[in-house]
Amino acid sequence: MKEKTDKILTLALLALAIVATVFAFVFALNTVNNSGMFDLAFWMLVIMIGFSILAIVVFLCKKLLERFKTEKGYLVKFLLLIALIVVLLVVSFVLAKGGDVDIVKYGISEGVSKLIGAACILSYIIVIGAALAILVTEVMPKSNKKK
Repeated sequence: MKEKTDKILTLALLALAIVATVFAFVFALNTVNNSGMFDLAFWMLVIMIGFSILAIVVFLCKKLLERFKTEKGYLVKFLLLIALIVVLLVVSFVLAKGGDVDIVKYGISEGVSKLIGAACILSYIIVIGAALAILVTEVMPKSNKKK
């Protein structure tokens, strides 16, 4: 029964995504001459995106709660992952200078420039971490083999 419910919900969300995509194209292309239809398309797009985000959050929380109940120690791993993400955000923000983007040329404040620099530094950290994780997972199984 659960699998059928998941399939039905997946199909319903797919249908919502298709409808939202149609409204996004109507909104983006501005092919509707009547402004009332344009406004309707815009608000339907906003509503569909809202439903999609709500569904993602609800199903994510549902899956997380199920995993917390079934797997011992998963909550600790999850909290450590969240703590690691927060630490990476703080480190990247501290390392950003604030002059990473030309403030005068783009007409932004120094704070926005610092946020852009922090996002770039965070991307670098994540890419380097992913590359190191790939190297470690490729090397470790070969070194753990018993002779």
